[in-house]
Amino acid sequence: MTAIMRRDTDSDRPLLAAALAWAARGWSVFPLRPNDKRPAVAGWESRATTDPERIERCWASGSFNVGVATGPSGLCVVDLDQPKPGAVAPEEWQLAGVNWGLDVLAVLAERHEQELPVCTFRTSTPSGGEHLYFAAPPGAGLRNTAGKLGWLIDTRADGGYVVAAGSVIDGRRYEADDTAEPAPLPGWLAVLLSVPSAEPPPMLDEVVDSVARRSRYAAAALRGELDRVLDAPVGQRNQSLNAAAFALGQLIFGGLIPEHLAVDALSEAAHAAGLGEGEASATIRSGLTAGAHAPRAVIGHSA
Repeated sequence: MTAIMRRDTDSDRPLLAAALAWAARGWSVFPLRPNDKRPAVAGWESRATTDPERIERCWASGSFNVGVATGPSGLCVVDLDQPKPGAVAPEEWQLAGVNWGLDVLAVLAERHEQELPVCTFRTSTPSGGEHLYFAAPPGAGLRNTAGKLGWLIDTRADGGYVVAAGSVIDGRRYEADDTAEPAPLPGWLAVLLSVPSAEPPPMLDEVVDSVARRSRYAAAALRGELDRVLDAPVGQRNQSLNAAAFALGQLIFGGLIPEHLAVDALSEAAHAAGLGEGEASATIRSGLTAGAHAPRAVIGHSA
């Protein structure tokens, strides 16, 4: 990494240097919007690259943050979050005395009589969280998850990306804490991530496709939130549904997703996940209403 980082000697081009450094490891990178986590290009996964010349040309045109496409890079990244202000842990994690995602991972490791898997490439995030990079098992077909392993733990694999070390948001930098090569994903984590999610009803694909005709960004957000509900473990399904409804409520009232489509899709996902109709309906309405107070309009993501 150090030798590659020195390739760009101008102190005002650290983001280019970071992109080249991670590409030199064989990780496919692509530009994120300056001072942001969102992709700067459509079709980011297919356009992610390890080609230094393409990277040079791209970052010469702007101070883009760096995204690593986890699928093409052969990675599974475990995202350990800090709780948001005012967040209350689900009861099972309150009883375990956890404070953030690393604590949850430690509890999971103890339950499975395994070592805490932190001896790998690690990045600290500006919010106080941490990304643990692992080499994904070949052919495992792991995909993104939200809360599937436990509270405050998401994962990024096929179809996902992470903000790479060197990127900056609001003056705070993603830092590489341990630049060792990513260790193989521990077998016990691979097994937990491979447990089948609830089978998505066919109509969900139709809803996502219809939204994609209006906005690819909104369609990707919708699919991610539906997966959050379908992947939620028992004990966290209602909380996951509420979080998904809140996120989609922001997009609905920002004009990106029709409300009736989001409600129908969330209801179908909740039913597939095993939630009762009355409980799910109340949770969806509560989440959408809360999201309406913080509408999110995204420019430049229309189809």
